[in-house]
Amino acid sequence: MHAAEKLSITLPAEMVRIIRAKVEQGGYASNSEVIREAMRGWMERERHFATLEAAIDHGIADIDAGRTYSSDQVREDLIARINKSHRHA
Repeated sequence: MHAAEKLSITLPAEMVRIIRAKVEQGGYASNSEVIREAMRGWMERERHFATLEAAIDHGIADIDAGRTYSSDQVREDLIARINKSHRHA
């Protein structure tokens, strides 16, 4: 495990109530565990948004470079893929 560092934070009363309730309900052994779990979720969401942002940037670059398809082309491709997957199912 990574080295731990003690950190003192100030939270609104409602957040403190939620953290303590989670511990009291037995889902977590300590307030720190609740905070760590919340931070892991936040970090995962940040990674997810970074991935989405990169995909959007890639799409914009494709548009700028003229690498686009008409809606008819996309529809035909999707129908062909669906028909192909139904034949192999």
